[in-house]
Amino acid sequence: MVRPTHEVEYEQMLLSRHGLQGSAGARRKDSLLERSAYILLSRIRVQGPMSIGELSDAFDLDASTLNRQTTAAMRAGLVERIPDPGGGMARKFRITGRGVRLLDQERAGTIDSLDRVMADWTDDDIAAFAGYLRRFNTGIERLGGHPWPRP
Repeated sequence: MVRPTHEVEYEQMLLSRHGLQGSAGARRKDSLLERSAYILLSRIRVQGPMSIGELSDAFDLDASTLNRQTTAAMRAGLVERIPDPGGGMARKFRITGRGVRLLDQERAGTIDSLDRVMADWTDDDIAAFAGYLRRFNTGIERLGGHPWPRP
């Protein structure tokens, strides 16, 4: 007997594939930002300036990985290093004006793609789907101990 979680596994795999392949879904072929930059900027935007240590804890990634990502984002003019606004020792990263513009453009393009994918869905169906995705993601976050702040 196939359990419903088997269907969820398969559909989640397809969702990941669609997103990474640049289909009309979550990630587009004309993306302005690399996936890691999109996620990094999204987190900093919701949480505010963050240090390498805070980013490492938030993403559950080692500091060397975050150093590479933030260095690439700085070279691209997406983030800048600033003194800790709270007076701490570690410098933090905040989004630049260019980073805000590109993140907004990327998000608008993604929403446009999602609007096309769900063109024949009702607003209630879309809201229900969003609620299930939120519930699914918060379950993952709870098990992993890394909750993601939401706007």
